[in-house]
Amino acid sequence: MGSLPAFSIHLPPHPASSSSGDPKPAESIDESTLLNLFKAQQGHLNYFFQHLDLSQTLAFTKALLRFSSLGGTVFFTGVGKSGFVAHKISQTLVSLGTRSAFLSPVDALHGDIGILTDRDVLVLFSKSGNTEELLRLVPCARAKGAFLISVTSAGESLLKGSCDLNVCLPLERELCPFDLAPVTSTAIQMVFGDTVAIALMEAKNLSKEAYAANHPAGKIGKSLIFKVKDIMKKQQELPVCREGDLIMEQLVELTSKGCGCLLVIDEAYHLIGTFTDGDLRRTLKASGEGIFKLTVGEMCNRNPRTTRPETMAVEAMRKMESPPSPVQFLPVIIEENVLIGIVTLHGLVAAGL
Repeated sequence: MGSLPAFSIHLPPHPASSSSGDPKPAESIDESTLLNLFKAQQGHLNYFFQHLDLSQTLAFTKALLRFSSLGGTVFFTGVGKSGFVAHKISQTLVSLGTRSAFLSPVDALHGDIGILTDRDVLVLFSKSGNTEELLRLVPCARAKGAFLISVTSAGESLLKGSCDLNVCLPLERELCPFDLAPVTSTAIQMVFGDTVAIALMEAKNLSKEAYAANHPAGKIGKSLIFKVKDIMKKQQELPVCREGDLIMEQLVELTSKGCGCLLVIDEAYHLIGTFTDGDLRRTLKASGEGIFKLTVGEMCNRNPRTTRPETMAVEAMRKMESPPSPVQFLPVIIEENVLIGIVTLHGLVAAGL
């Protein structure tokens, strides 16, 4: 067998030096340059706010409200960066209670346009208003009977002339030094779309509870949805005892249920008081061996903080943390002081509150 052919690896020159051996200037930026860029972008955004046609914006908002109120869907579409913005605005509308979806212009021409009906509105985002993929989509969407709205930054465009309604987003120029990279145009698209989304939210009188129902996994949603009864421990999970029970005989119950306390009840499950692991330490320090003869009822707190099952969980947490000193749990009672559960700080935190 012959020997393997020799080979060599050629590495590129170090970034700090050129092929001629001369040092290459290091890339850098200073605070002044960065500040000037932010100020320039602020100026471009101010131009948008100062020149936005509110009559066009109102017509746009009313159209979305009308079609969504009639059971239609507000579809958004766009290509490239405008497509990303269109998708985000659609998701914002969904989270605020408006039926919406993003329709890819390419996929639409390969079957997805079947989802469009004459009850829907299609919003086409395009900086130039001459995006080829959107222009190809327009006659197909019109054939489905959808109401078409173009959102562009060009005074005149092919897209504007072929849609039922057009909104012009005033664009002074892109922040990019070449006036090419879509950074200012996408910023004003986002501001425009999200502001209209909030306008629709207010027009529909979306309640805080309805908003929370659309965000059940988030902290805001949980704070507005979860009640004490949804999180509390109950029945066999409760660390209960009677007031005549000796403290030392209830240590297993005190420690095994993970609540850090005993709930003292009578035969009818009326709450008499609470006895915590902190109470145990204080009693042991004060009584020494005398603790073996003490009953839970003698040392329990007969005026504990309590809560109700219908109380919002976030309110229960505030009650635990309120002065004069925070507590780690709240017994849950109903009429006549009957114990039905316990909510703990650990349980609230575990639930995402």
